[in-house]
Amino acid sequence: MAERGDGPLATHLYFDRKYKTEAVRVLPGEYYATSRDMLLATVLGSCVTACIRDKQNGIGGMNHFMLPRGCIDENDPSSMPARYGIYAMEILINQVIKIGARRANLEAKVFGGGNVLPGLVEVNVGERNAEFVLNFLETESIPVVAHDLVDIYPRKVYYFPSTGKALVKKLRDLPNSAIVEREKDFGSNLSKARVSGDIELFS
Repeated sequence: MAERGDGPLATHLYFDRKYKTEAVRVLPGEYYATSRDMLLATVLGSCVTACIRDKQNGIGGMNHFMLPRGCIDENDPSSMPARYGIYAMEILINQVIKIGARRANLEAKVFGGGNVLPGLVEVNVGERNAEFVLNFLETESIPVVAHDLVDIYPRKVYYFPSTGKALVKKLRDLPNSAIVEREKDFGSNLSKARVSGDIELFS
């Protein structure tokens, strides 16, 4: 069962007819942690998602975040970009532990960071997001057992925390204007905010 933490818990629950299971759609800025056998789904452009689980009992979750525009100042952990990214990661880790995961058993799969925001190539938003999540997990000694990062395409990600199975589809033929607009709006809001294994491709 998912439990609400201090951040935005995903609320877009639905039944996935293809996989015949309860599912939740995780939008930008949201997370979801669960002990149930269910599907967590998201669509990523330049954002990244960390899928984290206890490899022993299958308790896990997913977040979906983007660092605000601008440089990551690695020498200043209180900077807004670092603070937001750390917050997004820590709230997911804290919630999976709260509902029964053991930190020593955690593993991660990470996805996203595509270069899909027009006019922001020089800022390398996707690359910065990808670099941040990998560095964070290394610092926290949580092994990354699979990843699919950067590139130029949006991605759809399905994650089953009970088994650790991750399905990734690169959206090469799908117009990504809605994804771009959603992430631009999300990134714009962030700039104004204050923050207190194997991969399977599917069609």
